[in-house]
Formats: sequence, C-alpha cells, structure tokens
Amino acid sequence: MLAKSSSELVRQQNSALVLSVLRRHGRLAHTEICETTRLASATVSAITAELERSGIIERIEQQAISGRGRPRVQFSQRRNCGYVIVMTVSSDVIQYSLVDYAGTLLDRFVEPRREDTPVLFLASISAALERALSRSRIDRSQVLLVSISSKGLVHPSLPSLVWSPVFGARSVDFSNLLKPDWEASVVLNNETLLVATALSRRLGMSKGGTDLAALSLGHSIGLGVSRLASSGSPEIIAPNFGHMLHTANGALCRCGASGCIEAYAGLYAILRAAFEAPTDRIPSKFVPLSEIEKIASQARQGHRMARMAFRQAGIALGNGLSRLLSLYGSMPIFVTGPGTRHYDLLQDGLGEGLAQTAVARLEGIPSLTVVPDEPALVFEGHLIVAFSRVDQEVLHLTGRQRQAAS
Repeated sequence: MLAKSSSELVRQQNSALVLSVLRRHGRLAHTEICETTRLASATVSAITAELERSGIIERIEQQAISGRGRPRVQFSQRRNCGYVIVMTVSSDVIQYSLVDYAGTLLDRFVEPRREDTPVLFLASISAALERALSRSRIDRSQVLLVSISSKGLVHPSLPSLVWSPVFGARSVDFSNLLKPDWEASVVLNNETLLVATALSRRLGMSKGGTDLAALSLGHSIGLGVSRLASSGSPEIIAPNFGHMLHTANGALCRCGASGCIEAYAGLYAILRAAFEAPTDRIPSKFVPLSEIEKIASQARQGHRMARMAFRQAGIALGNGLSRLLSLYGSMPIFVTGPGTRHYDLLQDGLGEGLAQTAVARLEGIPSLTVVPDEPALVFEGHLIVAFSRVDQEVLHLTGRQRQAAS
C-alpha cells in the first residue's frame, strides 16, 4: 500500500512538472517536454496520454511547411478545461478578469468600489461575479478558482483581509463568498506579494537568481520579498512594511498608529506634509492622483514645502529598506506603483535613508529599478499563483478518479 501511495505521489509530481513547463513555455512537442523536464520519454508519453484523456491538455498537429512528412505534434492546456476569475481590489475600483485554463484573457471589466460595510462589499462582489459569468455565458461549475488581491494585511492561511485602508480593522472574510452555489475555491493574496512573484518568475529565480524586493508606492506602501529557499524555489512574503515604525510618536497613520512608514511616504502623507497640516490630523482614505501631480509640479518648480514632502517620504522609505537589508542582506529593489511617476522627487531622500545602514556603507546602495506597469505585474502574479494551485487540484481530482477506477 505504501509503495502504491509513493508511486501515485511521484506520478502527480511529474504530471505537475509537465503542466508547469507548458504554462511557462506555451505549446511544446514531446521531445521539448522531455528536454525541459528531464523526464524519460516513456514517462512523458504516459503523462501526456493521461492528461489528454482527462481533458486537461490537448494535442495540436501542425503540418510541415513543405507539406511532406508527418505533422508536428505539440501539447497545450485545453482552454475549456476550466476558468479562473481574477479580482484586483484597489482603493477606488475593482477589476474583474476572466481567464481560461490556458491563461488566455477572455473578458475584463472594472466597477467602482463603494465605501460601505464588509457585508455589503461582499454582496456587491458576488453580484459582479455573476455578471462575469453571464457576460461570457459560462456556468459556475466551470470556474475552478477565484483569485483575489488587495492592499493591506492578509491572513497567512485563510482568504481573509485582516486590515485594509478602507475597512480598517473590520476584517473581510472571503471564505463564504461563493457558498453554497459555487464549487470554485477562493484565494486571497497581498497585491505586492503577487508583484514580487511575477518579478521572481521574470528574473528566473528558480534557476538560481538573486533575491529581490518589490516596493509599491501609492495610497498604501507595500513590500514583497522573494528569497531563494534551500529547496531551490523562491520563497515569497509580503511583510507589513508600510506599517513598520519609522519614528516614535510620529505622524498619524491610517492604521491608527503613529509614526508608520506609510504616515510619511503614502500619498496622503505627501499631501499632508506639503500643506503643512497637523501630523495628528486623521488621514484621508483616498487621495486623487491629480492632487499629488499638482504638488509634484510645484516641487519640480522649486516650491520648498512640496520638495520637502517628497524628500521626507523618500527618507522614510530608505530607512525602512535599510532595515530590510540589515535582516536579509543586500538585494536588488524594484519600485512599482503609481508613485513611481514622482520617483525623481523621492530619489535623493531614498538614497539618504538607505545610506544610513551598515550594509549599504559596506556593500554600496543596492540597485533600484523603476517598473511603472504595476497592474501588469499584479495580473501576472495572479496567474502564476492561481494556476499553480488549480493544476494541483485538477491533478489531485484526476488521481482520485484513477484510483477509484482501479
């Protein structure tokens, strides 16, 4: 019995490896799958045959350009095997994206986010998910997963938002969002964790690349850290960076504490500092980007308080990152989010804050790279995390069906 169980585990691991390389590289021929996975030809043949019978992958035959010889056979995920709905929750809107099993974007729409109670918030999401299905004429049973991302503090093991800029400490539990009518699972991730996940994949960390950090600048301040684990795979976390202490008894933060990094570097903090408002004034939950653009324009024209607001934000960010480097060692830092459009105003303060750590003095300031298209990174991270889980669930179901048949 133990040998049978071990054999089944190896079969599932090999099948997951095949699906993983198809996701990363797209259509592949039999020999290409063998080369990429380093699995034996007979093993790949058995896996692809079973996955094809189960409706998970499909074969595509391409006739040679010359018209002679046998057609070239490639394998790919079967697009209608199932669907994933991606929800990106922002301060003012929620974006809904419908993706098929091959990772193709089929539909996308955006709805305004209304500031209400968690109960009404979840009810509006439920209605929007129904609209997503009706727009594409897809049945609930075909949806495999709903993947949600948000700023804020996410529970480590449950799809629950513990703290968020809009709802504060009123938690939002997504675990019952689809019950009792849906069969799909729900996952929730911090948005900046998904950014770090996408950057890690792009830079090939699983092949021995360096550790990295993703710093998100906007209404909230987020951080994602990707480090290579002993297993050879990236380990990705999203520490509560924006609400780390910057200075004791400092400016009031949206979380209710005083002196957080976000209370000096968030968009509301820049607005407050530029207008010399009292530091104990209750921060705005949402600041229009147009207002920050006006302050940035004044700063570039030499306005003293406007420049000081951005410099102060940069120092707070640099000090926070210096603590990160002290804990984990030097690593490249990628700066994303709407705040990157003001990076030229933050840069000097950021460097000043970073220079105050021994790691930076000994090894130099780490590389800082601006990646402005944060939404693309978030969506990419969604797909990586969502399909990693979906593939495991599909393979697990296939394995149970095979065992029941035997």
